[in-house]
Amino acid sequence: MSAHVDHHGSTVEGHADHADHGHDHGHGESVPHSTMKGYVTGFILAVILTAIPFWMVMTGAIKDSGTLGLVILGLAGVQVIVHMIYFLHMDSKVEGGWSMLAMVFTLMLLVIMLSGSIWVMYHMNHNMMPGMMTEMIKQAP
Repeated sequence: MSAHVDHHGSTVEGHADHADHGHDHGHGESVPHSTMKGYVTGFILAVILTAIPFWMVMTGAIKDSGTLGLVILGLAGVQVIVHMIYFLHMDSKVEGGWSMLAMVFTLMLLVIMLSGSIWVMYHMNHNMMPGMMTEMIKQAP
């Protein structure tokens, strides 16, 4: 048995052929975002994508609530993608493409959940507005 140093820097006994069987574990060169520069870039993008919707809501930059909701929904989706790329290191090369499949599945769930949440909140706001009960009492026979 011979000693082998794996890609994590630790010594592995008896597995000298470990590096030869073609596994790409997503470390090193295949993920360029795993540097300090990549983490800082991801953090700055996440802060910007959080600050923009906050600013839009607080200043009333977009008057139409439907448009504002769609813009916030879009920025939330972009922020999830930023987190997946810069912090979770997901791309099409990692783990033979399974991470990309997980990303696509996550994006589908994201669209369903965010659009469903907006739809539910819109209908709750429409059906439960203050003063609605007095209007219903006035209309009753």
